[in-house]
Amino acid sequence: MSYKPKAAEVLSRDFLTMRCMLLELGACLDRIARAEGNVAEDPRMIKIGQALQVLADQQADKAERIQMLFSLPYQENWAETFGMRAAKP
Repeated sequence: MSYKPKAAEVLSRDFLTMRCMLLELGACLDRIARAEGNVAEDPRMIKIGQALQVLADQQADKAERIQMLFSLPYQENWAETFGMRAAKP
């Protein structure tokens, strides 16, 4: 029989780490906001905004959905595209 932790246990264990990550993200966004120029249309900033929306929604699999936001679509010939050769058997 497998032990499944209670949500309160997971929150207690991870709260300070999550708080730290959120503070760091907030600080990064503050530095961008105080800097000269505007990056609102930068594709990276758009992805960050989309990731924040994923975090705020009530759906499951947040980590997977955020990873997919930042991932390239699969290309059949990716090895050739990146100058790599498949290993010979």
